[in-house]
Amino acid sequence: MAKKFDMKALDSIFNEVLEKMESSKQDIFVISEKSRQSYEDMKDELEDVRTNITRVIKAGDLLEEKTRAARRRLAEVSKFFNSFSEIEVRQAYEQANELQVQLSVNRSEEKQYRQKRDRLQRRLQTLLQTIEQAEHHVNRLNVTINYLASDHPEIGEAIDSVKLKQDYSLRIIEAQEEERKRLSREIHDGPAQMMANVLLRSDLIERTYREKGPEPAFKEISSLKEMVRDALTEVRRIIYDLRPMALDDLGLVPTLKKYLETIEDYNQGTRLLFHTSGKEVRLPGNYETSIFRLVQEAVSNAIRHGKASSIEVNVEWLKDHVTLVVKDNGSGFDQSIVKNQSFGLIGMKERIDLVDGDFYINSSLGNGTVLMFQIPLKTDG
Repeated sequence: MAKKFDMKALDSIFNEVLEKMESSKQDIFVISEKSRQSYEDMKDELEDVRTNITRVIKAGDLLEEKTRAARRRLAEVSKFFNSFSEIEVRQAYEQANELQVQLSVNRSEEKQYRQKRDRLQRRLQTLLQTIEQAEHHVNRLNVTINYLASDHPEIGEAIDSVKLKQDYSLRIIEAQEEERKRLSREIHDGPAQMMANVLLRSDLIERTYREKGPEPAFKEISSLKEMVRDALTEVRRIIYDLRPMALDDLGLVPTLKKYLETIEDYNQGTRLLFHTSGKEVRLPGNYETSIFRLVQEAVSNAIRHGKASSIEVNVEWLKDHVTLVVKDNGSGFDQSIVKNQSFGLIGMKERIDLVDGDFYINSSLGNGTVLMFQIPLKTDG
């Protein structure tokens, strides 16, 4: 006989866990906010330092001109020593010496400001990482707390429910966290890194202009523009992966075509073919998003798990439904083993149920996979 749970004790433990998680979330949030305030204050300080660097450089350039003039005057006095009075000679020496001292102090001040700027930039980078990590942990706790809190009233029923559904729910959370990690990595390694480089290059342009003149500086600016353009392209790619805006503007077929072309570009050696027949009909947003995600998941599985070198996507618009077929020449799988254990296939089934569609699979080891989705046409309006 199965052992029964003490629901009262379980409720007490459950509530205590939720309270501790909520408390931890608040502590992390406080750390994040303090770090964010320090980050903003430090940014202001860095801006002041940069202003001072510009001021010191301008003053240094003026001092350099005055020093050169004083040296020329001193050289003239030295050359025609007997033509000048003792006072004029002394004044020439003192002025040259005083300007040299002022220039030395100016150069020392510039060096100190530059060192302070570099220290601030490093500390800003560290604070930014702290803020990102804190936000990541808060989001993770939010997901877990919301999941636990939403299922708490039915916890007894959940304990006795089917094992597969429990595993699927937990794996949804894992998948969400993995997606957040992937997105965080992509932003950190891509746009964030590029923006950091842009900051460094802007300082280089300033120094190049001062030391070598406008021509080399313009070349550096051209290189900087390319870097910014690459960062913009990367940001657009990340946004597209999250949700392609073309889905709302252009519809399903053009978006799928563009998506498959992009996937082919990112996966050299994999050929993707796209065919459509019949007249496309605009569907409600949730339907079009579901269809796009189904194709996205099927193509991703074919590349990642099936190691397919050729993938065909066919869309057929009929009178009362749309049929999508995704066929690949990958490794395939044993349906009797995988069908009830694959997170990807379970997710597809859940998604197809949301749009009242049907889902068919044909696969075997070594013979690739064919997935077919049939979705009723439910048009807007």
